[in-house]
Amino acid sequence: MSQLYEKPLELLQTLIRYDTTNPPGNEGEIVHYLQNLLKDSGLETTILAKADNRPNLIARLPGQGMAPPLLLQAHTDVVTTANQQWTHPPFAAEIKDGFLWGRGTLDDKCGIAMMVAAVLRAKAENTPLPGDILLTLVCDEEVDGAYGAKFLVENHPEQFTGVKYCLGEGGGPTVTIGGKKFYTIMVAEKQACPLRLTIHGPAGHGSMPFYGEGAMHELSRVLNILTTKRLPVHVTPVAKQMLTTIGDNLPFPTGWALRQMTNPTMTDRMLALSGSASRLLDPLLHNSVSPTIVNGGHKINVIPSEISLDLDGRLLPGFHPTDMLRELRHLLGSHIGLEITRYDPGKSDVDMQWYDTLADILRDADPEGIPVPTMLSGVTDGRFFAKLGIQTYGFQPMHLPTGLIDTIHAADERIPVEAMDFAANAIFQAIQRIGAN
Repeated sequence: MSQLYEKPLELLQTLIRYDTTNPPGNEGEIVHYLQNLLKDSGLETTILAKADNRPNLIARLPGQGMAPPLLLQAHTDVVTTANQQWTHPPFAAEIKDGFLWGRGTLDDKCGIAMMVAAVLRAKAENTPLPGDILLTLVCDEEVDGAYGAKFLVENHPEQFTGVKYCLGEGGGPTVTIGGKKFYTIMVAEKQACPLRLTIHGPAGHGSMPFYGEGAMHELSRVLNILTTKRLPVHVTPVAKQMLTTIGDNLPFPTGWALRQMTNPTMTDRMLALSGSASRLLDPLLHNSVSPTIVNGGHKINVIPSEISLDLDGRLLPGFHPTDMLRELRHLLGSHIGLEITRYDPGKSDVDMQWYDTLADILRDADPEGIPVPTMLSGVTDGRFFAKLGIQTYGFQPMHLPTGLIDTIHAADERIPVEAMDFAANAIFQAIQRIGAN
């Protein structure tokens, strides 16, 4: 009879059947299942929790002591399925039409399954490892990490002493461009920097409209600018390497256009010509803001004197909130009130030491695939571990059909049944080679 580590798809099925929708999360049952699985295999485990029903699990597999510990991290919570029309029930984990269907199959219970399978295999086969493997399964990633990675980093940093590198989510799945298959390896992510913009103007009776003035008029001007104009171009080293790598592997004119995007004087012009791809590439070449919440007015017959507009701000690696304020004020005018409401700093520099090793693992496993370094326009728990100086590589390698990645956080999230064996083996190769001389 085969061991569970040889059946990562079956493990993923079990994990999907735990409803860990966040909020409220309720990750306790899935964590205790995983703890028992790991302890029964002989691993040392630790539970750390800010609240009893929101635990985090850390398991250590000892290595040879020739390299620092390697962190593997994934999250147990998932986003809601409310008001979504699913072909198969989201927590039934059914296998149909060559796919495993369910919430978390791509984000991020697949990450748990591939990492646990790799660690259990290494334990069962007494695989020599350069350093300890620190498997960390956290809660609350889908909200703000307050009970998960943020809690661990701020309250239990000693658990990660000596760790320099991490494998996590945010990269690995394939994307097909121009008929070529590219494996993404996330090496950087943007920084969360939400803002609140406040606009003032004269109040008045709703029966006597203001034309060409007032807070509502100013709001319309601001929204028009924010939804039609970009902030300045910044071509970071990661974005340049990503665009160059993809461009060098594609024929003219697509490859040429991508390489031209690395020239700041041509970036926006090329984005305008890139069609639907611009929505993915644009955030990687600019600091960005998206208007998301408007608050103002209290009575239908009173023209408001104050309106607030919340902006989802995202900063490129190496940039600071002062850069965001400067760029927005240049765009909107210095009279606009702007306040940074939160800032989650990420790693300002990118450590590429083990990128080539991860790329080689993928080339060996799939000679038709082309590894490419990428930046994530969103954020992962990697931003919290970055505060401890840890470089995260998004590395959950999966060959996905075109468009399947769009089911993350949406209806009919699913994963090809053959993807998990490939992914678990890639992680198994990585934990043997990262840190090796």
